[in-house]
Amino acid sequence: MSAYYESDAALGQYLLFHYGTPEQICPLLPDARGACGFPSRCVSESLAKIPLSGRARALDLGCAVGRSSFELARTFADVVGIDFSARFIAAAQRMQSERAVTVRVPREGSALDQLRLDLPADLPTKNVRFQTGDACALPPNLGPFDLVLMANLIDRLPHPAQCLARLPGLVAPGGAVIITSPYTWLEEYTPRDRWLGGEGGTLAALQQHLAPAFHLHARYDLPFLIPEHRRKYQWSVAEVSLWLR
Repeated sequence: MSAYYESDAALGQYLLFHYGTPEQICPLLPDARGACGFPSRCVSESLAKIPLSGRARALDLGCAVGRSSFELARTFADVVGIDFSARFIAAAQRMQSERAVTVRVPREGSALDQLRLDLPADLPTKNVRFQTGDACALPPNLGPFDLVLMANLIDRLPHPAQCLARLPGLVAPGGAVIITSPYTWLEEYTPRDRWLGGEGGTLAALQQHLAPAFHLHARYDLPFLIPEHRRKYQWSVAEVSLWLR
């Protein structure tokens, strides 16, 4: 995993991405604010499309700084958020206990803006647990879960097929998996011979790896905006695929 995810820059960027209001994330271009709030939208929009048989436990695998875990806690009685980055997990736990953080994010050049980021008052926190962990080497007794969320994780793993192979043991019968990704395969994160897809595309590769335990229930596109500074953004479109056990 790249050292970037333990850096101050990544921590501030992801806290803003997860917890910033549209006005904080995108102050100069109101027309782009519909792409803000991705960690919340990928949960709410996906759950609206999935017929779940149980709502007891959910796993947010690659939870980063935790917003999707709190969103899952609206629906599930017990939520576990796991991320490889110790700094991201510490930030999620701080948001859980204090419900607010203050970050300094780039404005332009060396100039910084100081922002207070608040956890929305209606989000529950008591039924969420955060821990560090490797998505490619999860403990054997972690499951089962009624839902596993893998948001923008699959193309940042050193061995994505190894992670996918664990899903049948993590998801209860009648459960579901949500996978979102812009499929930005880079050798910095994943050796080229382990990239999923090729000419057939990543979605076809996911179907091959997840069958026969899971079938593809639905797919849709979900744009998102990650701020680099107040005048520059990463604009991406994740493909969201919903899989039923």
